[in-house]
Amino acid sequence: MPNSNAATNCIVNPKKVAPAAAIIFGATGDLTHRKIVPAFYHLAKNGLLPDGFVIMGFARRPKSDDEFRKDLKEALDKFSHTKPIDEDVWAKLSQHIYYFQGDLPDAESYRKLNEKLKGLPEASIIQGNYLFYLATSPNYFNIVAQNLSEAGLATGSPDQMRRLIVEKPFGEDLASAKELNKSLQAAFPEKNIFRIDHYLGKETVQNLLYFRFANSIYEPLWNRRYIDHVQITVAEKVGVEGRGGYYDTAGASRDMLQNHLFQLLTITAMEPPASLDAESIRDEKVKVLKSIPTPRPEELAKSAVRAQYGGGFIDKKAINAYRQEEKVSPNSLTETYVAVRFEIDNWRWAGVPFYLRTGKALTKQFTEINIVFNRPPSVLFAAAGEAHLRRNSLRIRIQPNEGITVNFNAKTPSKSAAQLVDMKFTYQGGFTDYLPEAYERLIIDALVGESTLFTRSDETEEAWRLVDAVHAAWDLQTVENLPLYACGSMGPVESDLLLERDGRHWVSPKD
Repeated sequence: MPNSNAATNCIVNPKKVAPAAAIIFGATGDLTHRKIVPAFYHLAKNGLLPDGFVIMGFARRPKSDDEFRKDLKEALDKFSHTKPIDEDVWAKLSQHIYYFQGDLPDAESYRKLNEKLKGLPEASIIQGNYLFYLATSPNYFNIVAQNLSEAGLATGSPDQMRRLIVEKPFGEDLASAKELNKSLQAAFPEKNIFRIDHYLGKETVQNLLYFRFANSIYEPLWNRRYIDHVQITVAEKVGVEGRGGYYDTAGASRDMLQNHLFQLLTITAMEPPASLDAESIRDEKVKVLKSIPTPRPEELAKSAVRAQYGGGFIDKKAINAYRQEEKVSPNSLTETYVAVRFEIDNWRWAGVPFYLRTGKALTKQFTEINIVFNRPPSVLFAAAGEAHLRRNSLRIRIQPNEGITVNFNAKTPSKSAAQLVDMKFTYQGGFTDYLPEAYERLIIDALVGESTLFTRSDETEEAWRLVDAVHAAWDLQTVENLPLYACGSMGPVESDLLLERDGRHWVSPKD
């Protein structure tokens, strides 16, 4: 594969990718076309895949290798984040792309897959190194893992790689998450299971570790003595867009709060790890979740807000009300918006509220963390009319326009008054290197066995403990309808009141 200096700068991993085959279950699905295969293409383009690297698609539909390659090329032309496509790179990569027709529940299909892999022209190169990618419906996760194990594909010789990537959701509650973990661990050792949350692959999320622990400016302030509260927002501009069947069984809390939002919370709040190895970092993340007491129902009645979007327009496009979406119950009580207040009961964070919110059909598509500091004393400036100086804040934008902004008080020119001004860093302006997509980084890490950016089993279970508590509190409430919020807004008024009761307000997005 061609070399690129940018690649070595953008995906730092000291381990070299060994020749291997990546077997994608659900190979004709949307995730494969939108994210997985474009990620492999960009890894190849940046010289990060070895010669002879194999991609094997596993799906039920009849298809030839050439038809599969043609489908993937069309998807790449559509979904690649860099254009035009380098035809030479694709030609070289596609020579090693194959298709296998199989049925996910059928054990015999996996025995045939084993023989197919052994008979590949590249078999002597890949030497039995396999990465299995579950891009399927979650109800097949345990079935595929079990069938791989029974076919002898889950384990190889000590020098062979056999790893499993699992997409979210990792269960639908604590009980099912425990059952799924038990099933996966019966087939693969925990160290070989990579539960993927693409938010952890985003460069700005990774940079949180460096920002906090590689700078002496902020870490001394990163505690309850200086920080008033923390806000974490994952806002989506789209509605459910044809995913009503899945979404009406999940909702915003299971779809986003349990994984993306808690991932951002744990990295924001974790203690300095003993080292940068995977287990040290993941240990500290789990400690954060364990330090959040299970909220009582009466507490959550005040600190957990849920709502649904009504009909309207976003960018002049008509959006149905959630209950009018296809495959959504007309009496649905599934939330498309959730905002929750949590507290971490440890020495660093006791008394500092963390406000988490996420929703669909909102005014902007963005993800950010806002660290809001304590208000400074104002008596010095009271004579100038500054009865209450505004709080300093630190805005960490995950997407889009990735960057970090420091908000501070400065004197207004020609006036005895203060106003908030910004000191801003953006990745686009600060670095000229190629900025990889999240899936590129995560796939490389899985190939070399680097699990730092993947979710461990106990972490998923601790997150579900908290989400289950929220749902248990909601189940005790007798309601026929949820509060509605307008499409193109930032959510329901109840979300604003959640902070206003504490004398605070949501930080407005700036771009």
